[in-house]
Amino acid sequence: MPEKTDRALKAASPYSAVITREQFLFYEMRTTAKLVLEGLGKEDIIARVLEDNLFQYPTEKSVRRMVQTCLRRLDSMGDDSLVSAIANEPSDVAKQVCLYAMMRQYRLVWDFMLTVVGEKYRKLDSSFSKVDVNGFFLRLQEQDDWVAAWSDSTIAKVRQVIVKTLVENEYLDSPKAERLNPVLISPLLENAIRAAGQEIALPAFNCLN
Repeated sequence: MPEKTDRALKAASPYSAVITREQFLFYEMRTTAKLVLEGLGKEDIIARVLEDNLFQYPTEKSVRRMVQTCLRRLDSMGDDSLVSAIANEPSDVAKQVCLYAMMRQYRLVWDFMLTVVGEKYRKLDSSFSKVDVNGFFLRLQEQDDWVAAWSDSTIAKVRQVIVKTLVENEYLDSPKAERLNPVLISPLLENAIRAAGQEIALPAFNCLN
């Protein structure tokens, strides 16, 4: 009976803890984007990654799963110019686009970047601590029964992935940093976000105009 309840809660929730497994994946995203630009389909991309050991993963199953994850993220942006940016732009720009792809793919990341990071920039508040992250998850658990059912260890892992992603994108200098850096949005990404009518996402990138 509890399993059925869990399945029902999961099905009713927009949130998922899958980022504990899927994480930021910058190298994998860049590699997959390049293969997409070559015009390869999903199975051909998987075959190429396996054949050339591009991800350097231990099992075929894990390669297949991560290629599918990367393709879903690329598709979630609905913009070929952003796929091209991930493949070809300097790493700081490509990483920023990868973060946007994560936001589009995972409601959890979207909400965190808007309600925590975006709000910090909006209020000109550069402080950042575990209190901010924990407060986000407490609010989420109050609002969503599926998130409320997550174990403490799952919450801790999700929190770790989010903070690591902020470090990778230079929002934070380290996982223990207590100050948000003033990031600068790439004009390429800003234009794509505006063209898609997703201006609501801009504060997450310290773009407040």
